[in-house]
Amino acid sequence: MLLLHEVHTLVGRHEEAFADHVRDGWLPQVATDADTRLGWYLTLAHGTGRAYQATTVTLLRDGAAYERLARRVQHGDLRSWAAHADTMRHEVVGKLLLPVAWSPALPELDAVPLAPDAPELDSPALQALFMEDSAWPYEGKLDEYLEAARTHYAPSLDTRSERSLLELVAVFQAALGAPRRREVVLWQRVLFPERLPALFTRDLPAAVKQPGTWMHDALAMRDDWESRLLRTATWSPLH
Repeated sequence: MLLLHEVHTLVGRHEEAFADHVRDGWLPQVATDADTRLGWYLTLAHGTGRAYQATTVTLLRDGAAYERLARRVQHGDLRSWAAHADTMRHEVVGKLLLPVAWSPALPELDAVPLAPDAPELDSPALQALFMEDSAWPYEGKLDEYLEAARTHYAPSLDTRSERSLLELVAVFQAALGAPRRREVVLWQRVLFPERLPALFTRDLPAAVKQPGTWMHDALAMRDDWESRLLRTATWSPLH
């Protein structure tokens, strides 16, 4: 499976209209191809980054599905949708991602809801908060970083532990041709949002930065990374 990850920087007054445009247009229209689904629609939590940003993650069964989607936007039935979307955003930055071999399994493409009017898409209780960690390992350290994430970081997120703030949902790697080849994306659901203020208002305890911890040991492979807090729309197919 391929994932088309797009960050849309929106015109502020069109934030809600753009979301409606994706919900009523992109979501059902891309699903007319059995190999393409909108997976997530998320907004950047206010106060955590650039204002009025939305993120869409479109799931593609394979490269052929990506080519068909690209051609539909270029000169097919999605061209007018994209043109209207451009009137509501300043820019859109996209990249293709691939799940790494050991990533937790994503939902089967055929199981992703096809339309926004499905009852399960209507409940505010299904809104979720994600922490998207993007890391850019040092030159020559990509494979080492991925292996360390598998053997060191992932086991530390034991969702059965009351201490775990995050649940690892998936791990992605930038696909060939991406602007930054050495990019790893950790896709993590925030299990206890009420604990986030402590993360923002206090320094990390020294105990989590000592040798043997991920925060310490990962510095041997990267020191360039970014976290974004993303909130799913109530109608997002996946949460």
